[in-house]
Amino acid sequence: MGVFQTLMKKKELIPLAVIMTVAASGALSFALYSFRKTDVIVDRRRNPEPWETVDPHVPQKLITINQQWKPIEELQTVRSATK
Repeated sequence: MGVFQTLMKKKELIPLAVIMTVAASGALSFALYSFRKTDVIVDRRRNPEPWETVDPHVPQKLITINQQWKPIEELQTVRSATK
């Protein structure tokens, strides 16, 4: 007996199936979105300092409102002195 045949016989299960499908697809899409972002650390052995490769002009949040980035002079001098 297939899933669709069961849903047609027991119509009260249709809302449950829809809610479960939406929840599972939302969880899967958020997991794929999280692994694609550069600020999520999955493997620290190959890239121990992943924050060095983050572009400051690309927003890192899901929703960014009025974000402006300015370089910190002290940090820039320390970074140039250590390299």
